[in-house]
Amino acid sequence: MSIRSDRNNLIVLYEDNHIIAVNKRPGDIVQGDKTGDQPLSEVVKEYIKYKYDKPGNVYLGVVHRLDRPTSGIVIFAKTSKALPRLNKLFAEKEAQKTYWTIVEQCPSPPEGRLEHWLKRNQIQNRSYAHLKQVEGAKKASLSYRLVKKLDRYFLLEIDLHTGRHHQIRAQLSAIGSPIKGDLKYGYSRSNRDGSIHLHARSLRFTHPVKKEKMVLIAPPPEKDALWKACRQKKPANNGRLS
Repeated sequence: MSIRSDRNNLIVLYEDNHIIAVNKRPGDIVQGDKTGDQPLSEVVKEYIKYKYDKPGNVYLGVVHRLDRPTSGIVIFAKTSKALPRLNKLFAEKEAQKTYWTIVEQCPSPPEGRLEHWLKRNQIQNRSYAHLKQVEGAKKASLSYRLVKKLDRYFLLEIDLHTGRHHQIRAQLSAIGSPIKGDLKYGYSRSNRDGSIHLHARSLRFTHPVKKEKMVLIAPPPEKDALWKACRQKKPANNGRLS
C-alpha cells in the first residue's frame, strides 16, 4: 500500500489547544517506518504549522496507533502537558475504544464476548489466538454485537476490554469470522486498495486538561461502497450510523 497523506486531505474531528483528533484513512501510517512514506504525525504537524502560522518546529505527541490498513480515530497531543496524561489514560485503559468491522461470516451468537490468549510473533508481525494460556501469551477480551446485515456481509460493533497486538483481527479470525480483506488473518482475498474493513469508530475519554468527558465519533471511509451501505440506514439496535 503506497497511499500518502497531506494536510489538504486531513480530516480533523476535534481540535483545541491541547489535543487534536483526526480520522485516519486506510493506508496512512501513524508514525514513520522503514517504508519512508510520510506519516500521519508529520501531516498533522504541517497542518498545525500552516493553520496557526507557527515558526520553527511544531510539538506533537503520538498517543496511540492504528494498523496501516485500518481507518478511524487517532488522537495526538499538542502540548507536553497533555501527552503524559493521555498516555496514562490509554495505559490504564480509561479511554474506551469502539470499532466497526465488516465480516462475511457472522459470529454465532450474533452478540457475545470473546476471550483468548494472544501470542505475538514478531517476525511474522501477527498474533495467534489460543483458548488456553500458553507461554508468552497475553489475555485478550472483547465484546461484539451484530449491528447490520448487508447483502453478503455483516457489520459488527466491537468494544475492546484489552489492547493487544492485532487483537480484533486475531480473535475474529479464531472464531471463523476474519475481517474482509484481511489476508494475514485468513480472509480469502484482499481489498483492491490493500485496506481491511476495520474502522476505529468512537473514542470516549476524559480530556487531559479540561477534565471534561469527551466522545469522538469518526465516519467510515466515504468512497468505500460497503462502508457507504453501512451508513445508509439505521441499525436495528441504535441510531449511530453516520
